[in-house]
Amino acid sequence: MTNSIKRHESLYSLSHHHHHGLFLSLNLKRVNTEKARYTAEKVLEDTRNFWNPGGIQHFREEEEILLPAFAQFASVDIPEIKTMLIDHVRIRTMMDKVTNAKAPDVEEMQHLGALLENHIRTEERIIFPMIERALPEEKLQELSYFLHVND
Repeated sequence: MTNSIKRHESLYSLSHHHHHGLFLSLNLKRVNTEKARYTAEKVLEDTRNFWNPGGIQHFREEEEILLPAFAQFASVDIPEIKTMLIDHVRIRTMMDKVTNAKAPDVEEMQHLGALLENHIRTEERIIFPMIERALPEEKLQELSYFLHVND
């Protein structure tokens, strides 16, 4: 959970992974700046560890489990969901580019950090609350069995 937002227990694993993502995004944005706490190589290693398999699984759970459940009770044809899915494509593309690079690309890492942070904050502040309001308690409880992002 991030910023003391009350989250339904079925979404804890996704929110917990978001917490790790926010920490990573901060380090990505700070690469090679005076605020950097880690070397670019260390942040690149952390990015690889965050993304594979946890980040990949996280996106799959949101796209294949969470959003279809939401679609049973509300329209997914809304700007917030479209933006979320477009962000997923952009983040996947940037993760592949950054994590497969032979050496850290500082500019790409910083850009990825900003994109990742904005995406996570949107999900936590807008998307997840929208889903929690739309889904009945029974459906939220059912999701608990399927959402288990590995860190």
